[in-house]
Amino acid sequence: MSEMVQVYIDGASAGNPGPSGAGIFIKSKAEQLRVSHPLSPMTNHEAEFHACLQALRLCREKGYTLISIRSDAKVLVEAVEKRFVKNTSYKSLLDSILKQVDDPFFEYVFFKWIPTKQNGEADKLAKQAVRNASARKK
Repeated sequence: MSEMVQVYIDGASAGNPGPSGAGIFIKSKAEQLRVSHPLSPMTNHEAEFHACLQALRLCREKGYTLISIRSDAKVLVEAVEKRFVKNTSYKSLLDSILKQVDDPFFEYVFFKWIPTKQNGEADKLAKQAVRNASARKK
């Protein structure tokens, strides 16, 4: 069986909506990967869903098939666990995430809500991405 890889994700935006970013911190036995990805202007919650999609793509590229995604966004974790989101503006993002999660490529994708204080690395990366997105806009 493959190694369980820990994936910490966070989305951030300056304004709601505003310049946004995704932070992804992946920990495996072999490496630690930090990604700070600027996003187009969107809400904080939308940025969380985008961070999750980016993380799933990265895991696929790296060949990680057994992953534990940790997020401090209850709206994201609950949406994935229930496979439903009340806010229809997140529906297409949730559908994209579920399509990836359900893909046979992945052995298992586990989602876990964690307190913000345990998500420091991804938070830092997301805020850095927001600064980069803001700088690009000027």
